[in-house]
Amino acid sequence: MGGSLVLNCWRAVKWWLSRLLRPTLLGLGMLWVAQLLVHAEGGRPDVLFIAIDDLNDYISPLDRHPGIRTPNFDRLAAQSVTFANAHCAAPACHPSRVAVMTGVHPSRSGIYRNLFGAHGPRWRHESPLLEEAVVLSQHFRNHGYHAAGGGKIFHTLQWTPGDSQNDPDAWDAYRGDPLDPISSDWPRPMFSKDQNDGFVGRRPLRNYYFGAAVLPQPEALYGDHRVVDWAIEQLMRKRSKPQFLALGLFRPHIPWEVSARWFEFYPLDSVQLPVVREDDLGDAHDHGRRAWHRWVTDNDQWKLLMQGYLASISYVDHQLGRLLDALEASPKRSETVVVLWSDHGFHIGEKENWEKFALWDQTTRVPLFIHAPGISRDGMRTRQPTTLTDLYPTLCELAGLPIPDQCDGLSLVPQLKDPDQSRERLALTSFQFGSDIRSSHAVADSRYRLIRYGSGFGELYDLQTDPHEFENRIDDPALADIQRRLAQALPVDPAPGRKIPTESPYHRPRR
Repeated sequence: MGGSLVLNCWRAVKWWLSRLLRPTLLGLGMLWVAQLLVHAEGGRPDVLFIAIDDLNDYISPLDRHPGIRTPNFDRLAAQSVTFANAHCAAPACHPSRVAVMTGVHPSRSGIYRNLFGAHGPRWRHESPLLEEAVVLSQHFRNHGYHAAGGGKIFHTLQWTPGDSQNDPDAWDAYRGDPLDPISSDWPRPMFSKDQNDGFVGRRPLRNYYFGAAVLPQPEALYGDHRVVDWAIEQLMRKRSKPQFLALGLFRPHIPWEVSARWFEFYPLDSVQLPVVREDDLGDAHDHGRRAWHRWVTDNDQWKLLMQGYLASISYVDHQLGRLLDALEASPKRSETVVVLWSDHGFHIGEKENWEKFALWDQTTRVPLFIHAPGISRDGMRTRQPTTLTDLYPTLCELAGLPIPDQCDGLSLVPQLKDPDQSRERLALTSFQFGSDIRSSHAVADSRYRLIRYGSGFGELYDLQTDPHEFENRIDDPALADIQRRLAQALPVDPAPGRKIPTESPYHRPRR
C-alpha cells in the first residue's frame, strides 16, 4: 500500500539523516523530509477517531471487571498500543471534549464543568482563550483532509434536543444535524408507572434516566448502531483526499437501556459489585453526591444498575466490532490511524459516588488505544502518564501536520514506538466542585496520585499498593519527597472557572 511504502522510505531517510546531518540540523532536516513524504500522493494516513461516552476501566484490556465480556476491546488492544494510565483533562463531558478537540487544557481555559444551554460552539465565548481556537477536525481540513463526524463528539445528551456545543464549521460533513446529533436516535422503553412509585425517596434525575431497562426495539434503531452504519459507509467510500473520520458512541452513558441479549450476559445473581470500603470518605474529600448512593442502597438497586452498565459496555463493544470489521474490509485498512478514547472514567458506587465529577483514579482514568500503521508497537501497553490533551499533537505528528501553538499536550508518538519510553510530564486532570471558589487538580505518574482541592485539602495515593485509593497518605512522612515532586506539576496560576455567557449568539436557555 502507498502508506507502507512512504513509511519505509521515511525510515531509510531518517537513518541517513542521522549520519549525514550535524545534530543541530537533524531536527530541521527530519521535519523537512517528513513534510515532503506525507504530502506525496497517498502518503498521509486516514484517521478513525472514536469517542465513547462514560466508559471506565472495567473493560477486559484494562481492569477486567469480574465477568466482563468485551472481546472487541481485546481485539483492538492486540492491534494498537494500550495507554493504561491515560486520564481525562476534566471529569465531565463538556470540558473533557472541548479539551480534546482544541488541545487546550481546562487549567488554562477555565472550562472545568458542564455548562448547559448551548446551540453551537459557545465554548468560544465561555473562555477568552478559545475564541480563535482551531478544532482538531478543522485543522485536518485546513491541511487537505476531508473531515466527517457523527454522533457525540462535543457535549450533547440523549434528552436535551438542540443543546450541543458542536462547531458545524469544523466539518465537511456531519451525520444529521451537528447541533442536535443524537436526541432523535434513541428509543425508550415504555414505563407503566411514575419513576418513584414503589421506591424510597426520589430517584436522581427524571423520566428513569438514572436507571437500567431492556429496550424492546430492534437494535438497528439504536443511535449507536445508526452512527456506526453511517461510519461504515464513510470507510468504504473511495476519496481523492485522506479522511479524518470521527464518530461518538453514546453508550454506556445513562440511561442503561439496551436490548435483552446484553443483559443476559450478566445474570443478576452473578453480577459483582465494585470493591468498596464502608468508611472510604473518612479521610477523603466529600464529592457532595452521596444522595445518589443512598437512593441506590435504600432501594436495593446497585446490582441492577451495575448489570445495566455492564450490558451497555458489551453493547458498545459489539459496535466497536462492527467498526473493526468494516475497517479491515476498507480500501485504506493499512493506511488508517485508529484512536479510541473515552471522555472520562465512571463510578458505580465507588466512594459512594455515581457517574463522574470527582478526581480519583476511577473517575479520571480512561480507555485509550492508538494504532499507527508501521509505527505503533501493537499489542503492547504503557503505564506512562497520559492526558487526553496529548491526542491533538499526536495526530498532527502522525499525519505530518504542524502542531498549533494552542496545544498544551505532548505527542505520544515516542510511546507508540517504544511503550517503555518514560515521560517526564505527569497526567493532569482539573475540575471545579460546585461550592468551591477555586479549581481542584490531580496529577499522576506511573504509580502515585496527588489531588489538591480548591479548599487546600489534599490526598495522596500509592496505586501500586492501594489501587482502590482507600488510604490517603497525604500526611505520611515516608511519601514527603514524592508529594513534593508531584506537587511541582500542579498548575501554579490556573484559570478561574467560567460561567455561561448568556450574551453569546450560541446561548440557548434551557427549557
